[in-house]
Amino acid sequence: MFVEVGSYDAKTRLPELLRKVEQGERFTITQRGRPIADLVPSADNSRLGAEAAVAAMRATTRVQGVAADELGRWIAEGRR
Repeated sequence: MFVEVGSYDAKTRLPELLRKVEQGERFTITQRGRPIADLVPSADNSRLGAEAAVAAMRATTRVQGVAADELGRWIAEGRR
């Protein structure tokens, strides 16, 4: 769901809105109550976020010293 922001408020709060968009929030800019435009994260920004997530997963150390069946039980219990 997009948060509605009037055009005047969008103009005066643009730096704040851009910081929030960078964090994944979305806004609909309105003029006299009518939706005019959507302020959403760039597709390039989403790609960079996905690449960072993959890099973080690859950097995670693997569990060592635990038998496969024990690890399977942990997963079944919902452990991370």
